[in-house]
Amino acid sequence: QVQLAESGGGLVRPGGVVRLSCAASGTIFNINRMGWYRQAPGKQRELVAQITSSGSTNYADSVKDRFTISRDNAKNTAYLQMNSLKPEDTAIYYCNAYIRSTGWIPVDYWGQGTQITVSS
Repeated sequence: QVQLAESGGGLVRPGGVVRLSCAASGTIFNINRMGWYRQAPGKQRELVAQITSSGSTNYADSVKDRFTISRDNAKNTAYLQMNSLKPEDTAIYYCNAYIRSTGWIPVDYWGQGTQITVSS
């Protein structure tokens, strides 16, 4: 089985900085894309940022130029550097990874979620 462990959430002031980490562990043959989603109260879960195994990235318009996603393939870990945080960034952030484990077909895995609260 595969587990995704997130870290780095918490309370931060507007304009502040947070770095999230997501480490995949277990039986892993290949990790395709890794990414971060978020869900604010009363809203649907939305994609924040995504990165492929080759390093191609994709961002939500609302976080472009503020957030940066990266990954360390050797450590099966993805990072989300969040700068210039705004109150509207407040949400639970979920790590997502498309992983080929013991089967032939990759499967989407999710972390447990980490709360980011941006408030003065």
